[in-house]
Amino acid sequence: MATPAAVSHTSAAALSHLIRHISTTCTADLRPEYHRLVRKVSLLSHLLDEIDEFFSRSEAGGGEGSSAPPVDPVDGLDQLLAALRAAKRFLSLGRDARTCQVADSHNVANDTVPDKISVQFKYLMWQLEKALGNFPYNYFGISEEIQEQVELVRAQMKREIKKESSDVKLFSELHHVLTSRQTGDLQSNLSNLPDEHHELRETVLPVLEIHDVPDSDVERIMQDLINRLDEIKISNSLTMEEKSTTSGKSESVKKTQEKVQKGDTITIPEDFRCPISLELMRDPVIVSTGQTYERAFIQRWIDNGNRTCPKTQQKLQNTTLTPNYVLRSLIMQWCEEHGIDPPTRSKSDGFSLEVGGDRTAIESIVRSLSSTSPDDRKSAAAEIRSLAKRSTDNRILLAEAGAIPALVSLLSSKDQKTQEHAVTSLLNLSIYDHNKELIILAGAIIPIVQVLHIGSMEARENAAAAIFSLSLVDENKITIGSTPGAIEALVELLQTGSARGRKDAATALFNLCIYQANKVRAVRAGILLPLIQMLQDLSNNGTIDEALTILSVLVSHQECKLAIAKASTIPVLIDLLRSGQPRNKENAAAILLALCKKDIENLACIGRLGALIPLTELTKTGTDRAKRKATSLLEHLSKLKVM
Repeated sequence: MATPAAVSHTSAAALSHLIRHISTTCTADLRPEYHRLVRKVSLLSHLLDEIDEFFSRSEAGGGEGSSAPPVDPVDGLDQLLAALRAAKRFLSLGRDARTCQVADSHNVANDTVPDKISVQFKYLMWQLEKALGNFPYNYFGISEEIQEQVELVRAQMKREIKKESSDVKLFSELHHVLTSRQTGDLQSNLSNLPDEHHELRETVLPVLEIHDVPDSDVERIMQDLINRLDEIKISNSLTMEEKSTTSGKSESVKKTQEKVQKGDTITIPEDFRCPISLELMRDPVIVSTGQTYERAFIQRWIDNGNRTCPKTQQKLQNTTLTPNYVLRSLIMQWCEEHGIDPPTRSKSDGFSLEVGGDRTAIESIVRSLSSTSPDDRKSAAAEIRSLAKRSTDNRILLAEAGAIPALVSLLSSKDQKTQEHAVTSLLNLSIYDHNKELIILAGAIIPIVQVLHIGSMEARENAAAAIFSLSLVDENKITIGSTPGAIEALVELLQTGSARGRKDAATALFNLCIYQANKVRAVRAGILLPLIQMLQDLSNNGTIDEALTILSVLVSHQECKLAIAKASTIPVLIDLLRSGQPRNKENAAAILLALCKKDIENLACIGRLGALIPLTELTKTGTDRAKRKATSLLEHLSKLKVM
């Protein structure tokens, strides 16, 4: 296996240059595929930093990688380099206006250019995901936090290409041909290809273009690929003949596999199902009775003239539908834990365009955001705030009219009311999932963080809510968490904000801290002090519940666990075991158990502080989960006494 000296430092330097070049390349006038690529590549900058640290340690005599990698380190770097070089060329072609106006160098017709870009993007997603999957992280000493971040990026890439399984198979075979091609006489002529291969040509040529394959090699690569595909077809045909003798058994296995793939064996929690459709909720909303439904189904119920709650039959005091962000976040977590694709919302989720969604009127309002008159800008922002709150269709039309970049520019307005309207408009627009991506692409995070720091209290509250909404997308958790001052501003609001501001900050921090690296950032930003203060506010059970929920997420990280114990949190948690509400007792017991696992010092501490009696009581009167946690703690205490 190669030593660090053999692993090309030149390759690492090239990798560094490519990632930084790609991250600063995209312009607003390019298609969304280019922006999505840039966002994903820019998230690899932290991986790059740790690779650089590895070489710095090696040069200083720090030794080789921590373990023998399954992939040669040189090959691991080269695979990633090849993918990033293709990505750079893809962006370079995109910046050339001729890419969208004239036929390409291989005479692809104008009407196929958009398809060509889509093929190139999918191939790059496949190639980058494959390279990141083969990368020798342990050899280069890549931390668990960065590996987790890369896994999130890989998951996003998989979602980009998973719907085109046939393309994935073709990409795999084409990649094999590209990486093993040799020089030689050409044996075929593309112009004489059979008709069935011309469709293949339309997929292959765009991929060869981003790999900058010389024209002289194209024909040979095509022929090699066709030969490989023909061999696979023959092999599959033989395999099918062998299987025909056991068709009954194969059919049974197939049905079993389909059942597993469809998730029939996974029970969806009842709280995650819409009471009307009984399906997993995609866009849960709360009605005036406190019940939660899938937005499309409850909206249809109301539109049909019903004014009662379907589940309780109580009269609806109003028809306002409030997004249930917390439940949606829990559903997303549950899907991730069970390997299920998270549910997404779309334009066709049971809505029809309303009269208020007048495209011409909306475009006029959006233009007013750029007026030279401060009053006109403020008035337009206020109107968009109201429109974006009303319906999904308005959110779609406003985004299509270009409202998002204009609103982002107003976040720096010196007029506090204009700033407040702008950030609240972005919050309301972000409720529609596709707009989340547009808001990030418009560069909204840094100005939203500035509003969190210096805006009016209402603007700060809504900025925190906007951050929460945007962080529902996994990769945005990384982007927001790594933005300087973002978590610090939320912690400050948690400590000094209004009641609503503290609640919004707590919700945003909880969601951001699902990602490991953000847990450490939050603790270093001083989150433990306001959390402990919230735990001691016995007059407000809601704040206690929020603080315990955040602590339960933080305690899973070793550095945070040490900080929580050092902050004298244990006595406060034991007090909650004695006098808290049932749910608070349950969460306090769970956090104490996490603090005491493999930590004799913490375990001895809860013993000295008299936790034995409330824990024993909890095993008799607590919730089922509380009983389990209390019993486990008592068992650990018993073992400690024996020792």
